[in-house]
Amino acid sequence: MTPGGGSGPMKDCEYSQISTHSSSSPMESPHKKKKTAPRRKWEVFPGRNKFFCNGRIMMARQTGVFYLTLVLILVTSGLFFAFDCPYLSEKITPAIPAIGGILFFFVMGTLLRTSFSDPGVLPRATPDEAADLERQIGNNEDIANGSSSGGYRPPPRTKEVIINGQTVKLKYCFTCKIFRPPRASHCSLCDNCVERFDHHCPWVGNCVGKRNYRFFYMFILSLSFLTVFIFAFVITHVILRSQQTGFLNALKDSPASVLEAVVCFFSVWSIVGLSGFHTYLISSNQTTNEDIKGSWSNKRGKENYNPYSYGNIFTNCCAALCGPLSPSLIDRRGFIQPDTPQLAGPSNGITMYGATQSQSNMCDQDQCIQSTKFVLQAAATPLLQSEPSITSEELPLPGKTSLSGPCATLTLGQPTPPSSMPNLTSDTGLTDMIPLKEEHEGHQFLTPEEAPSPPGMLPSGSPITHSHTMHVLSLASQDSLHEDSVRGLVKLSSV
Repeated sequence: MTPGGGSGPMKDCEYSQISTHSSSSPMESPHKKKKTAPRRKWEVFPGRNKFFCNGRIMMARQTGVFYLTLVLILVTSGLFFAFDCPYLSEKITPAIPAIGGILFFFVMGTLLRTSFSDPGVLPRATPDEAADLERQIGNNEDIANGSSSGGYRPPPRTKEVIINGQTVKLKYCFTCKIFRPPRASHCSLCDNCVERFDHHCPWVGNCVGKRNYRFFYMFILSLSFLTVFIFAFVITHVILRSQQTGFLNALKDSPASVLEAVVCFFSVWSIVGLSGFHTYLISSNQTTNEDIKGSWSNKRGKENYNPYSYGNIFTNCCAALCGPLSPSLIDRRGFIQPDTPQLAGPSNGITMYGATQSQSNMCDQDQCIQSTKFVLQAAATPLLQSEPSITSEELPLPGKTSLSGPCATLTLGQPTPPSSMPNLTSDTGLTDMIPLKEEHEGHQFLTPEEAPSPPGMLPSGSPITHSHTMHVLSLASQDSLHEDSVRGLVKLSSV
């Protein structure tokens, strides 16, 4: 092979394939997964919530007022146990600090249980579920639009269900892409739909719903008792000291009691009033949201009677406080299900092994086509010269049979010459170019079956190997020798 015939393209292809910075070998799998730690659902939770302790604690983002609640309870109770309980246990009874301690731990337990738990958040619809629901809504709107006249306005997205003989509307949430179940509502602060939504309480730093309402009620009820208990015994402490040393001296001897009395006096009214309001709601089996909106009437005979009430105060209280606790629906500590395997990112200029392999195949074909073109040109040069061709009429050799059939009569599967080569028609037979092999035993001739495929007809994906190239070279050299012998015979016959 001459320099520049095939070595140039081969070198270019080789340099385009080699990447000195690539750390992956060609035998590695093309689909390499990214090694990422499994993530839990709370890490990608769409609502505006805070999570602590690996998703075990769930709160709203606005937690400033919650910390104020903790400080007020801890400071007031701490001062009471530090400055008032020693004197009261000595003068009255040791049961006072014991009862105060029980109330304090009960208040703290219910507060933390209310603040750190899932209030009953409803999971949002997946993209497939949302698309299917939108399709159903669109079909219903199309049907309603077709049955009405011009100027049609789509109806609000609501559904109606019957609960204990009362028609209840289910509203569509455009944020969560679901029809909210009965008594559920969307909290604008937490950005979640909450089942049996009561209200969002900043004092506990969380929504109050189906799963934490009983703990919220126990918290405000026990806090009312604790506030009244501390306020009452602080006043008792001051009165007992004033009987011994006077009122002003009593205030000077126990300044902490004054601070406790002030805090309890201003907070007891709101806490006790809130406890009474929720006691009324529980007895009638209503929520704060329903009572503010005036959704239901307590009288059974009216049209808008409460379908959720059992008609008995005791039964309503037992259902709200002693009923089974429903599990969380969002599974915030569950692992995210892995999606389809992602391909590894580009590695130093190589996109992926699959693409590199296809580029390598194309490059091998290109370099082999270039080298084969040179070989075929060398083989076809003595056959396709511009000098006069020797036909069977000018040189009738004895014992020779002419091949008169044109190239068009070759059987299916024979290679077809490219457009750049001369057309072989019936006017110019194969005998004009390729002499037959009968008389000259020492030389081999190319038959149509042995003729190499033109460069344009190489099978895709099957590059010519080195053995094929050497075979073509040997055939080309034999053809050139045979051409020289034929020219010698022509000179002898002319003489």
